[in-house]
Amino acid sequence: MDIRQLTTFQKAATLLSFSRAAAELNYAQSSVTGQIRSLENALGAELFERLSGRSVRLTQAGERFLPYAEQLLSLADEARSATRGGSEPAGRVLVGTMESIATYHMPPMLEFFHHRHPGLQVVLRPGSGEETVQALGRGALDLGLVMDVKTRHAGMESVVLRTEPLAAVVRPDHLLAARRLVTTDQLREAPLLVPEAGPGCRRLLERELWGGREPVPLLESGTVESAKRWAAAGLGIALLPAVAVADDIDTGVLAPLAWRPPFEVSTQLLWRRGTRLTREMRVFVDKVSEFLTEEAERIAA
Repeated sequence: MDIRQLTTFQKAATLLSFSRAAAELNYAQSSVTGQIRSLENALGAELFERLSGRSVRLTQAGERFLPYAEQLLSLADEARSATRGGSEPAGRVLVGTMESIATYHMPPMLEFFHHRHPGLQVVLRPGSGEETVQALGRGALDLGLVMDVKTRHAGMESVVLRTEPLAAVVRPDHLLAARRLVTTDQLREAPLLVPEAGPGCRRLLERELWGGREPVPLLESGTVESAKRWAAAGLGIALLPAVAVADDIDTGVLAPLAWRPPFEVSTQLLWRRGTRLTREMRVFVDKVSEFLTEEAERIAA
C-alpha cells in the first residue's frame, strides 16, 4: 500500500468512476485499474463493485476503508509540509458545497486563498446539502458548507456562520408582485420552485404551505439558475437565497414578494466528528468564518 494507490483510490471513490479519476490524475485508465487492483490485493478485500457502463460504487469494505485512506493522505500532506519547514499552509482541502454558496459566496474567498496561500489547493465539490453531509460521513470530503434549517447533524461538528435570508421571487408582471403583503394562502396560488431545499427546510415549507390541505406543487428545478429562469418565464414562485437573486431584482428580471418565510436557514461549516483538522483545514475554516461573518455584518448595517 503506497500514497499513490491511496490517492487513486480516494479520487475514484469520490468520482465513482475509474475513467474520470484517470483524467483528473492524468493517468491512463489501465494505471488506475492496476493501482486499485494492487491495493485490493494488499488489503485482501474488494473495494469497488463494477457496475454497467463505466461507473463503480464502493463495497462495504471500500466504505470502511475510505476514512482511513483520507486520514493517511492528510497525514502525508502534513508530513510533507512539516518536512519542508515552511510556515505557509500547503496541500489540498476538499470541500463539499451547495451551488448557491459556491456561486455567490466562494469567489472572493477563493481569490484570497489563491493570492495569500498559493500552496493551498481548495477543491470544491458542488452538490445538495444532503449529498454533502453523506459524503462527509463516509470520509469523501474534508469539510462541508451547507444551507439548512437544522444546525445539528448526526456524527458532525457544525459551526453556524450566518443566517441566510431567503426571498420569494416572481416574474415582474405576476399578480402577486404588486401586493404590499403576500400571505401564505396567496403563495399557494402558483407552483413553488425549490432547487436546493434541504430535507429540514422542505418539511417546514410543506408544513407551512399545506397545513392539512391539498399539497402545493413543489417543482424541483435542479439548480438556482434554472429556478430563476423558470420564475422569470412565469412558471411559478422561486424560493431562493436572497444573495442569489439580488442582481436579478436590481435589473428588473425578477420581483420580490412581500412574504417572509416562517423559518430561518443558516449557512454552516461541517466536518465529521472525530476528524483531526489539519493546518490547511483550519486556515480554510478560520477564513471562511471571518469572511461570512463580516459579510453578514455589512448587510445588516
